[in-house]
Amino acid sequence: MSERSFDELRTSFTASVSHELRTPLARILALLDSADLPGADVHALIDQARVEVEDAGALIDEILFLSELESGKEVVSLGHTTALPLLEDVVTALGDSAARAGIELRVEGEPLVDVPLRPRMLRILAENLAENAIRYAGHGSTFTFSVSRAGDFSVVTAADDGAGVQEAALPRLFERFYRGDAARTTRGTGLGLAIVKRIVVAAGGDVDADGGPGRGLRVRATFPS
Repeated sequence: MSERSFDELRTSFTASVSHELRTPLARILALLDSADLPGADVHALIDQARVEVEDAGALIDEILFLSELESGKEVVSLGHTTALPLLEDVVTALGDSAARAGIELRVEGEPLVDVPLRPRMLRILAENLAENAIRYAGHGSTFTFSVSRAGDFSVVTAADDGAGVQEAALPRLFERFYRGDAARTTRGTGLGLAIVKRIVVAAGGDVDADGGPGRGLRVRATFPS
């Protein structure tokens, strides 16, 4: 990448971050201003402001993590991790959240397949994929992690049978801060799938998505063995 291209990318990223942080900050200020109004439920407003602060903190954490991934400061590949047990741990940890959303989480596949990721990186990848389904797939959907080997490659697939996305949106799902129409009403940061892609690419792999309205979403990460 040329120096000019890098500067343009950095400027664009900085502008996007500034825009994304303005929204929670504006909501916090509005809540604080409301606390001065006659009859205001101050305790309720403080609780709402606290949620906004936590959301802003989560956004900042993900921005910093993505920045470390892109700069190479965060090591992604360091040995190999057997995928299935760790994916099962992630599904168990997210069980309560999935149940509240009416989503069933499943794991299947070959037990000895490994991927060229540190355990922490595989966990972050899996959490982002599963949380994406919990937010957007819709009540009554099933989300499945599957692990397989295809020739010289290890494949981790995350698929749900839920609401899906517009096919025109598929090429943009891995962009920073991109949110489809359904995602605009949620509390997601818009960085989850961007982080997934960066982890996979940094490990020498490739990631793609397919699906459509009413056909769910499938994200497939392919790694060299």
